[in-house]
Amino acid sequence: MNRPKKIYFLLPGLTFGGAERVIFTLCNDLDRTKFTPTLVLFSQEGMPLELLKPDVKVIDLKIARIRYAIFKVIQLIRKDKPEIVFGGWGEVSAFLSPVIPFFRKTKFVARETNVVSEHVKRREIKFFYRFYNNFHRIIAQSDDMMNDLIQNLKIQPKKIVKINNPVDVQFVQNQMISDEELFSDEFINVVAIGNLTERKGFDLLLNVFAELKDQPIKLWIIGDGRDREKLAEQKEVLGLENVAFLGLKQNPYPYLHQAVLFVLSSRYEGFPNVLLEAGVCGTYALANDCPGGINEIIQSGINGEIHSIHDVKGFAERISDLVEKEKEAELIQNSIISRFSKEIILEKYNQILGNL
Repeated sequence: MNRPKKIYFLLPGLTFGGAERVIFTLCNDLDRTKFTPTLVLFSQEGMPLELLKPDVKVIDLKIARIRYAIFKVIQLIRKDKPEIVFGGWGEVSAFLSPVIPFFRKTKFVARETNVVSEHVKRREIKFFYRFYNNFHRIIAQSDDMMNDLIQNLKIQPKKIVKINNPVDVQFVQNQMISDEELFSDEFINVVAIGNLTERKGFDLLLNVFAELKDQPIKLWIIGDGRDREKLAEQKEVLGLENVAFLGLKQNPYPYLHQAVLFVLSSRYEGFPNVLLEAGVCGTYALANDCPGGINEIIQSGINGEIHSIHDVKGFAERISDLVEKEKEAELIQNSIISRFSKEIILEKYNQILGNL
């Protein structure tokens, strides 16, 4: 019987978002008869390592800047000789791509985290994507991402495998139950979640809620980021008493579960985990029509709808209509669970990684 392959997952650390949750899921639940996982963090600061199973080895490189950590990664691969190195973050994979040909006995996999042409703007990082074809496999989370890699980065189609993000149904449903009533009955409550950055489009969403001032609909935004002060100022200028910033929440799932509607306002995505998690919580979604697999997740009229947020009045009208609409939580949940549950997606990873 063949021994399990050593697989090293690379993450920058410092923040714990959708990409990190996917890598944690892979570390915890890949088939142990096939793989022995190690999580390599450039910095373990802020990473909830208690969520990892005891048999997942963690290596902390103690370096904050990605470009400097790559040299330590190269030394680590030379020393430990893992059979598979898995880049769990686009920029990490980009910096690693030029050295791949020097490791003939190791297979390299990149999991891209965004629609690259939308996300990567810095010239020095774009340069490294010239070497992306060195990877043996590139995981694209959506058709949008896959087509972007082929058309705009000239990646060989045979190297790309589309695997959607998994959602840990049991974890989310255990976390979403709360005895506390989080929202006042005075309002119809809508939730949005994400980093407070331009990419997530909260500035656009505030413009939408300026159209809803006269209605008892309140937006609760969960998250933090570099645009926090700018968005707070925009809220004041627009006089939005119907918008509240809640900051980061270690467990956002009770908010999703108790909300009448979840809104995704992003300008672009990779394959938004939070949209999957909203569905598992039984919450209907209204999503901006943007690149990043939105149309692969939303089944119109079942678990959500898609509408351009640039049509400010139209998007506001959809919110106003949808918060009054009767929704069937079980139907919403089944729509997500039947396609994106952890077990379904992990089987695809076990197969792709096992066949390298």
